Amino acid sequence: MVLQGANPLIYVVAGEASGDLLGGRLMAALKVQTPGCRFSGVGGQTMGTEGLSSLFPMEELSVMGLVEILPHAKRLLRRIEEVAQDIERQKPHVVVTIDAPGFNFRLAKKLKARGLQIPLVHYTAPTVWAWRPGRAKKIAHLFDHLLTLFPCEPPYFTPHGLKTTFVGHPLIEDARLKENKGDLFRTRFNLAHRALLVCCLLGSRRREIETLLPVFKETLQALKREKPDLRVVCPVLPAYRSLVQDALQDLDPLVIDDLDLKYQAFQAANAALAASGTVSLELALAGTPMVIAYRVNKVTAFLMKRLLLTRFVCLVNILLQEQVVPECVQDRCTPSILRPLLTDLLTNKTPQKEKLTLIRRLLTAPEGAPSDLAAKTVLSLVRS
Repeated sequence: MVLQGANPLIYVVAGEASGDLLGGRLMAALKVQTPGCRFSGVGGQTMGTEGLSSLFPMEELSVMGLVEILPHAKRLLRRIEEVAQDIERQKPHVVVTIDAPGFNFRLAKKLKARGLQIPLVHYTAPTVWAWRPGRAKKIAHLFDHLLTLFPCEPPYFTPHGLKTTFVGHPLIEDARLKENKGDLFRTRFNLAHRALLVCCLLGSRRREIETLLPVFKETLQALKREKPDLRVVCPVLPAYRSLVQDALQDLDPLVIDDLDLKYQAFQAANAALAASGTVSLELALAGTPMVIAYRVNKVTAFLMKRLLLTRFVCLVNILLQEQVVPECVQDRCTPSILRPLLTDLLTNKTPQKEKLTLIRRLLTAPEGAPSDLAAKTVLSLVRS
């Protein structure tokens, strides 16, 4: 769909690194389908590359956890009002909010309360299949359309009158996760073909990085004592490069902040130790065996344990409906548990790698590429 003679203003709001990636790919697809489209909103580096001048730094919204968010509540509410006023002033043709439900759902509620006749699209469904299924009904009146990444999600929302489209996960259209350039990475960093390489992934938020760093460091130190030739590579966001480099200097890690090198590192690695999140899908698409670990505030953990409806926390396991990837959460997130699991991935042939090949099919919509489908849906809601 190409809008002839139109330059629609599309307002996009993302709240964290994964949302910024989705937003950037959506913006790129929108520019192809409607070359004159303009953008405003809140986003990060990827969206900035596609032409967005963020209203304020996106990192201010990257707060996670039921308890962790409390100290930031006043500032976040102020930012919600700031975005709402900006939308009211600019009067975009459509507003697309991406993930970050704590922020974006409140924003949508505020916009609806003001009676603005602007179509609202939310990109990525709240995980009602994992916890608080009642949210499906609660958000149905806030948005005009919902774009989902997983095929199981539309049936949770359509019964409540919310138009929902499964577009697939944008990661599947990234050529860097299709073409294996692991050998190129090893050559670039002078790593022997048979040298053991572990990818260490601490997350995209400062709080989770600071929480996991001591555990991951001790785990990798124990692993290196067992396998002295082991090398560690740590893909990070640019803002956290120095933090991670300094904390892990005893391991002489390769700390990289380039997305191309990140995916090459996945393909070069023999195994990965990763924080729970979207990165598990990236690793799966790269064919990298992994161990997933995570810790949150004890109060948050207590509440989540009683709210969760799924057996698993790792997206790979949830999609496959079985524990293919080891999960080490809260009390199990310890070096004494993590180290043997990594050793097993490094020394034994594991069925995990074979199972990971199924993920691409599960993330693919039959109608086309995810970002193209998302862009077509957004443009269909643009009102001249």
